[in-house]
Amino acid sequence: MENKTKTFNYVDYLWDEEKALSFGDNQVDLFLYRSNILGADLRITNYGGGNTSCRTIEKDPLTNEEVEVMWIKGSGGDIGTLNRSGIAGIYTNRLRDLKNVYGGLEDEDRMVGLFNHCIFDLDSKAPSIDTPLHGLLPFAHIDHLHPDALIAVAAAKDSEKVTKEIWGDTMGWVPWQRPGFDLGLQIEKCLEDNPGIRGIVLGSHGLFTWGDTSYECYINSLEVIEMASEFIEKKIKEKGSVFGGQKIESLPKEERLEKAAQIMPLLRGLCSSENRMIGHFSDTDVVMEYINSNDLERLAPMGTSCPDHFLRTKIQPLVLTLDKNEDLSDADAILKKLEPAFAAYRQEYLDYYNTCKKENSPAVRDANPVIIIYPGVGMFSFAKNKQTTRVANEFYINAINVMRGAEAITSYTSLPRQEAFDIEYWLLEEAKLQRMPKEQPLSRKVALVTGAGGGIGKAIADKLAAEGANVVLTDINEESLVKANATYKRDVSTYAICDVTNTDSIASAYKKACIEFGGVDIIVHSAGLAISKALEDTTDKDWNILQSILVKGQFDLAKQATAIMRKQGLGGDYIAIASKNGLVAGPNNVAYGTAKAAQQHMVRLLAAELGKDKIRVNTVNPDGVIVGSKIWEGAWAEGRAKANGITVEELPAFYAKRNLLNEIITPDDIANGVFSLVGILDKSTGNIINVDGGMANAFVR
Repeated sequence: MENKTKTFNYVDYLWDEEKALSFGDNQVDLFLYRSNILGADLRITNYGGGNTSCRTIEKDPLTNEEVEVMWIKGSGGDIGTLNRSGIAGIYTNRLRDLKNVYGGLEDEDRMVGLFNHCIFDLDSKAPSIDTPLHGLLPFAHIDHLHPDALIAVAAAKDSEKVTKEIWGDTMGWVPWQRPGFDLGLQIEKCLEDNPGIRGIVLGSHGLFTWGDTSYECYINSLEVIEMASEFIEKKIKEKGSVFGGQKIESLPKEERLEKAAQIMPLLRGLCSSENRMIGHFSDTDVVMEYINSNDLERLAPMGTSCPDHFLRTKIQPLVLTLDKNEDLSDADAILKKLEPAFAAYRQEYLDYYNTCKKENSPAVRDANPVIIIYPGVGMFSFAKNKQTTRVANEFYINAINVMRGAEAITSYTSLPRQEAFDIEYWLLEEAKLQRMPKEQPLSRKVALVTGAGGGIGKAIADKLAAEGANVVLTDINEESLVKANATYKRDVSTYAICDVTNTDSIASAYKKACIEFGGVDIIVHSAGLAISKALEDTTDKDWNILQSILVKGQFDLAKQATAIMRKQGLGGDYIAIASKNGLVAGPNNVAYGTAKAAQQHMVRLLAAELGKDKIRVNTVNPDGVIVGSKIWEGAWAEGRAKANGITVEELPAFYAKRNLLNEIITPDDIANGVFSLVGILDKSTGNIINVDGGMANAFVR
């Protein structure tokens, strides 16, 4: 058996022969496996970038004849997570027959519709624009990738000459052309003119490689990328520096994070002038080397080269002129400095649109920047959700690597603005955007929930996340936070240890929210405890801890949240999880009931004060949430059972029987109450919603 252990310095060799053998001779499974391990290395291709395929012989269901079928990543997929449902099965011969009806460059969009006539597998994903690029080549396995090193070659001045210098006659080269049927024809002709080549470099675009087996294709791709990477690193060593050397020094790591947390709500507000955005921050070594360099001022306005890059990052970033040591504590003063920069960026984008648009171009899109650079501090990105903004950030890092390599080889070249526009405002791209699913009610919003390590707080966080929000889980117990956070998919949540009795601890939680997501829109104060004692048994300690957690904690959370929300200028929601006990007098409840009443009245006071800022403040009053609530563990349950003359075991039935609807109240019911206030009742403030099954003595009068 061939020894399939390889060593590479610039890419990750991830082929597991034992796993590959488990697929037997199933070429589709092997192609999916290859795709996934290629997509696991961001130096090879980023999320959603590139395309992979394989060929098999299948029995035609109509003729029983054996036919060749190409299996290829479908439109909008990601090779790193690709599975059977994300691919298209295409009759190869029918796809090639489309050459007979192709009418030239003006016919490109019609050809995409004709791909559907070539489908073999009726469960296919919609074929992508790259389908003919694969289908007109004869190979069993094909990779179309966007490796940083290859795009650096493709985007370098004299790219064709550089390609020859690196690979000699073993690689073909095709000049830039927008993806489509004609580019497939150009690739086909390149192979015909250069038989025996191992791959093709696409100018300003990427790489095509192939092999007779999935493994041979994988190794070919890695070897070609490795050769380009070695060439670039040699050039960098010869040159002695990249990006013209360092212009400014980075702030220390903790100072960068502090600056990022301070400025992100301001940036988020400015980026959200048309649509609310979610943020992401990066200050890796790669980012800092570029944004602190002498060449930043020259390279950043040139824009990115690869279509996959600028479709996600916009054609160029906004570079802030703020000094790295700028005092950011005066938000109004900083905003006055930022507003002109954003206005200029938006105007430049509108000028780009108006200069390049055609009669049938889609309407101009959001003119705000996606990538924002703060030299000495880091790089920010803002988009419709966390995954999109993180991926945009990653793509711009890919673009940085491309510029780094191209500048080392010769010099970096970007696409002409008209070419970039024709990609960005392509009718097919617009159609893809229109097919995106409708956003959820809380999409684009960030919620911070206290007491979210379990019980009612976790149920609230679950509900808000299910309705589209990013959630910041806070609690005093890190172990419970880690477990709770692990229940969400990537890009949905983060957590912060937070003691709501400590002002600095609250500030740290908000700092985490700002760095991770750009700010905060919804605060739910669910953290608490309950103490049930008669007056004579209630100690100063009992009184103080309830006031500190429930009342002072609410005050501190609201005060700090308001400062962030005012920076954003987007309004917001504050929800206090209080209790029926704040409205109803009962035995053995003086400390807890007083604290809950204080929470409720503070809500009314805050609602009256913050309405001008579009910050809505409301209360949800649970009652009798015994099953699943942390408060009902231990002494509180014993105290309530004693006060009502029953056993602890009888509590759930007792509380269900005493409400008008005879219903047991669960944490999910409280979560639904919260959602109604933040996701539906958007013109409600200063209100109380009782979620108690109906308690007549707690009716709000």
